[in-house]
Amino acid sequence: MIAELVSSALGLALYLNTLSADFCYDDSRAIKTNQDLLPETPWTHIFYNDFWGTLLTHSGSHKSYRPLCTLSFRLNHAIGGLNPWSYHLVNVLLHAAVTGLFTSFSKILLGDGYWTFMAGLMFASHPIHTEAVAGIVGRADVGASLFFLLSLLCYMKHCSTRGASARTWGWFLGTGLCAGCSMLWKEQGVTVLAVSAVYDVFVFHRLKMKQILPTIYKRKNLSLFLSISLLTFWGTSLLGARLYWMGNKPPSFSNSDNPAADSDSLLARTLTFFYLPTKNLWLLLCPDTLSFDWSMDAVPLLKTICDWRNLHTVAFYTGLLLLAYYGLKSPSVEGECNGKFVTNGKQNANGHSCHSEVEYRNSEIKPSFPSKVENGIKNNVSERTRLPSTENIVVLSLSLLIIPFVPATNLFFYVGFVIAERVLYIPSMGFCLLITVGARALYVKVQKRFLKSLIFYATATLIVFYGLKTAIRNGDWQNEEMLYRSGIKVNPAKAWGNLGNVLKSQSKISEAESAYRNALYYRSNMADMLYNLGLLLQENSRFAEALHYYKLAIGSRPTLASAYLNTGIILMNQGKTEEARRTFLKCSEIPDENLKDPHAHKSSVTSCLYNLGKLYHEQGHYEDALSVYKEAIQKMPRQFAPQSLYNMMGEAYMRLSKLPEAEHWYMESLRSKTDHIPAHLTYGKLLALTGRKSEAEKFFLKAIELDPTKGNCYMHYGQFLLEEARLIEAAEMAKKAAELDSTEFDVVFNAAHMLRQASLNEAAEKYYDLAAKLRPNGWSSARLLAG
Repeated sequence: MIAELVSSALGLALYLNTLSADFCYDDSRAIKTNQDLLPETPWTHIFYNDFWGTLLTHSGSHKSYRPLCTLSFRLNHAIGGLNPWSYHLVNVLLHAAVTGLFTSFSKILLGDGYWTFMAGLMFASHPIHTEAVAGIVGRADVGASLFFLLSLLCYMKHCSTRGASARTWGWFLGTGLCAGCSMLWKEQGVTVLAVSAVYDVFVFHRLKMKQILPTIYKRKNLSLFLSISLLTFWGTSLLGARLYWMGNKPPSFSNSDNPAADSDSLLARTLTFFYLPTKNLWLLLCPDTLSFDWSMDAVPLLKTICDWRNLHTVAFYTGLLLLAYYGLKSPSVEGECNGKFVTNGKQNANGHSCHSEVEYRNSEIKPSFPSKVENGIKNNVSERTRLPSTENIVVLSLSLLIIPFVPATNLFFYVGFVIAERVLYIPSMGFCLLITVGARALYVKVQKRFLKSLIFYATATLIVFYGLKTAIRNGDWQNEEMLYRSGIKVNPAKAWGNLGNVLKSQSKISEAESAYRNALYYRSNMADMLYNLGLLLQENSRFAEALHYYKLAIGSRPTLASAYLNTGIILMNQGKTEEARRTFLKCSEIPDENLKDPHAHKSSVTSCLYNLGKLYHEQGHYEDALSVYKEAIQKMPRQFAPQSLYNMMGEAYMRLSKLPEAEHWYMESLRSKTDHIPAHLTYGKLLALTGRKSEAEKFFLKAIELDPTKGNCYMHYGQFLLEEARLIEAAEMAKKAAELDSTEFDVVFNAAHMLRQASLNEAAEKYYDLAAKLRPNGWSSARLLAG
């Protein structure tokens, strides 16, 4: 129990510096903008939507069905809102729990001694876990790992009680339920059933490859056959149910997510896909260079046989085959070691055949002295106390390393990433176990005390270095700016582009523009970066340049509705109404099929229709405007803020003298957002028009209260007062409006007109002069001045 507690404590301590971290990268979409986390959204939606809040059956869905993880986010949101501290705390506690379970699992294989300690500490400290633990969305991997280990431990209990207790099938039921829960945290969790089968065949029963078929043929070990059959049935059922639930269709990804999958060259796809597991293993072995994103050109395609990286691929698969052969070869002992009876006491050539727990305690607790096992003397021990041999553990370690990683290999279907560090969270269990059992094998093999100490302390030093790297890497996850700067070396295009967004939010405009241009230097056809640069230029009144980049963004991705939206807005403001109308119409016709974020797309389409309706409204085509507004209401997604749209519906009905309909939509606008100032002003005008003067005045005053710095509010109230013949009060409101919005022609001109109506001609002339300066070609002000 001490090993489990100490390992968990280390896992907890190493990640305490993440508690102060912010939401980073994918956290925004999975948490901050995910409608499934909001209390007004029925919680059952979680079981019909993917991890990002998109309907699973939608063509653009990521198909990542992780309802238990999303449910945990919703609980976080219910308790602490969008305070990232509580989300990070849950991640850290889950990692500590998984570390404790892994250490307990290792104890079953390695015995109660130093090597179990080493395995647990290595898992607790491994830097490859930083994305899964420090990045909140990585909770899916950590939660899946928790139930993965619970399922595996339940199956090990099932194996040990099989045939001896009726409770054995209770343990099997626990195996199935935990496997299902693991899959509902993340897809790869279902692979625990295959790992359990490997444990049963190669570890518990100690069968070798050549013994499997005879065992099936001769119908030996029927209980084994029954258990494996049930595992297969349950795994198939879970996969079938999941495929059905996501609409029987695989997800679709953009070419930048997985460039190899999009390559036209079969050779390039094959060489790259064979190389990627090699790269992943290197990240486990030497996690020196880590990145928040490995898409795009982070791992260049292997296009020819002459690429030197193919040597890494050959070395990787050669080593893998040798390890598999070592673990599966027939034992060189006189008696079988298949779980039915013990050996005759002769030691295997490598000194590890069917070691007992007592024997490994001797070699672990006193590492400086050779034990009886190391000297070739072996005690005959009971079957219950025997530990798996080194060969058995190697096989299980390889299965833990490989099987959970198989879904990420592009073997059965293309995935939406090149490398994802958090996907290695479960496979790292097999890696840590493999390194530990390898170090133990060397430790037992060598005879010199110096070499034993060297092996032991080298393993301990590796754990120390892993821990230091983890603590340092956690610092990169403190905020998005640090995270994106750390990824420039690996994925410059993605890192610079995301860094540009961060710098823009910090109002560092020139730095943000430079970052966007750096991103486009590395990958010139990134539609999102072209759009973001255009948006930055538009917000800084560089409209011609903005239009240029929006056009490039649309050329790169013709379905980018937000680029059409902003293009139309610029054209409308420039007076190019016909071009703006065509742009808005084209945007409204773009379907949301196969789009990564259909909610954002629908929001942009709704905004396009809203602006098209405003264009018709300004042209006096109120019926056309109403038609477009109604279409916008039909298409708007749940997260769209509709108050402005409803208010414009009211305005259109007002112009058509349909006052009851206008009042309905003004009230709808105020219901959707009680502090929506334009709706207060327009509704106040309607109330005044229908004779409800006292109510109208309340709405005008409420608008001023909501934003005392907005000159337009004073102007509307002043007009109301003017109509009520309260001229002095109207004049005061007019002056206040002109002072606050002294650069707005309409406000200044109307203020001058109101002052003139109040017979304050000197003050009126002052504001007419100011209006004339603001718009020299404004014929109205010039005419009035002349009069």
